[in-house]
Amino acid sequence: MSKIKITQVRSLIDRPKRQKLTMEALGLTKIGKSVEKDVNPAIEGMVRKISHLVKVENC
Repeated sequence: MSKIKITQVRSLIDRPKRQKLTMEALGLTKIGKSVEKDVNPAIEGMVRKISHLVKVENC
């Protein structure tokens, strides 16, 4: 299975609660923090919702 690396690059201040909860569910809490996730439809949808706050790279 392929993996992606998701890095938070923007702050969550003044963001809707739904975006904050999505970031928390992915394990992102601070700017600069990165997580590696297996690619599946659920993760792709989460990343699409917060694409303006994160940087995504293939691993």
